[in-house]
Amino acid sequence: MIDHAYATAGAITGLIVGLTGVGGGALMTPILLLFFGVPPTTAVATDLWFAALTKTVAARIHNNMGQVDWQIVKRLWLGSLPVALLVVVVISLGTTVSKVEWLTHAIGLIVMMTACGLLFAPCLLAKSHKRRLIKPEILARLQPGLTVGAGVTLGIVVALTSVGAGALGSVMLLYLYPLRMSPHRLIATDIVHAIPLAMVAGIGYLIAGMVDGTMLISLLAGSVPTAAIGSLLSRKISGRWMQILLAIVLLGAGGKIFA
Repeated sequence: MIDHAYATAGAITGLIVGLTGVGGGALMTPILLLFFGVPPTTAVATDLWFAALTKTVAARIHNNMGQVDWQIVKRLWLGSLPVALLVVVVISLGTTVSKVEWLTHAIGLIVMMTACGLLFAPCLLAKSHKRRLIKPEILARLQPGLTVGAGVTLGIVVALTSVGAGALGSVMLLYLYPLRMSPHRLIATDIVHAIPLAMVAGIGYLIAGMVDGTMLISLLAGSVPTAAIGSLLSRKISGRWMQILLAIVLLGAGGKIFA
């Protein structure tokens, strides 16, 4: 049976994911923690699969529009997937993630970092754009390795907290590819990268029985249709105001986690 409260939360998050590529983890995990009182490990485990399945719907639409930069996606995967798999192996070997006392605070910290990244993304973009024009050959030479390194960072963060694949990934890509990443291309590329990362990271939690299947179905009942709607609207609506609003919400959520 569908829980309408979870479905509503899923619908709001799905719309934001479709519009901006952000929110699968950064928004849903705090919602589960603060509004529904879900234990941190269950929130992380369930949200990983929520994000992966919701973004699959959005990714299909964005890819059909020809917006995905597959070269960048593959570079990110080269760093993120092996690291996330390593975390999965550790979890599968019996590490009791539920006893990691700092997990809730880690989520709060990443949420607040994500919010700051969203707010200051234009400044980072301008700075990176200037550097790219002054010394284009240096950044071009470093881009592949730095992108793999960014993937490694995202793999660790997402596997432990379920947060960051969208928002932190967007900020990193803006900084590394200021001339190549148009807003719509950035959203599409970031969404596609996040799907297998969330699935790989979620396998360990699934094996460990930490995913709440009933809650996940209710969340997806709301998010799947709105993610499709948001993806279709993304080319017509500027995502910047959505990012600012989301950042404000995340700052409040992150602060409440620490309170």
